[in-house]
Amino acid sequence: MAGRLDGKKAFISGAAQGLGAAIAERFVEEGAQVSLADLNHAGAQAQAAAINAAHGEGRAFAFPLDVTREDQWIFALEEADDAMGGLSVLVNNAGIMRGGDIESLSFEIWKQVMEVNVDSVFLGSKHALKYMRRSQPGSIINLSSIAGLVAAHNTPAYNTSKAGVWLLSKSIALHCAKQGLDIRSNSLHPTYIDTPILDDIRDRFGAEEAEAKLARQVPLGRIGVPRDVADAAVYLASDESRFMTGAELKLDGGVSAM
Repeated sequence: MAGRLDGKKAFISGAAQGLGAAIAERFVEEGAQVSLADLNHAGAQAQAAAINAAHGEGRAFAFPLDVTREDQWIFALEEADDAMGGLSVLVNNAGIMRGGDIESLSFEIWKQVMEVNVDSVFLGSKHALKYMRRSQPGSIINLSSIAGLVAAHNTPAYNTSKAGVWLLSKSIALHCAKQGLDIRSNSLHPTYIDTPILDDIRDRFGAEEAEAKLARQVPLGRIGVPRDVADAAVYLASDESRFMTGAELKLDGGVSAM
């Protein structure tokens, strides 16, 4: 049986762990080749090695990437395109979460969150399109958050950055359509997912209490797992979503319906 992503060649940022690693694994399961990029190059290499051990050599590659550095994006994308023989899917997954209300949050932290969460999507999309033009149809998948649509009193930097990813995804979609490119751009909006981004709250309350506390805020009564997001990314990367662009896909257990 053919995989849903046969022939797709994907570049995934922040892929050493969490959602990026889960998305890479699912993409390969569905027939894609993947390039895992991360500031933690050793972690990305370990994930790529595990994928190749399970699915065969040449399915996954790893590259170092500081997503706030334009020169590193240019290098990593060129290397990935060469390694895979093309680039048709970009997953802008790298991101950080920093709390602090508007009065207590430092300007330095504010700028750091914007650099990692928003500038990275700008840089990745800007420089990936050069290669994606050669490998159409293509798909840009940007990891936003339900926090980009629903605000909280103590996360202004995270809320603002993820809202920026949401609107930037739409602008990219309209640009590609205006250019006559068969390249889509959409955003994913998860709620709490069982990844290292929740470690701070686990450290404060203990894992069991923290996860129960978060689950009570979700109508479905649980936090998500990386597979929930990875499955949605498969849909957006596949030709099944050829008519979906400039859209947002909520994976929030009903949070935004309240």
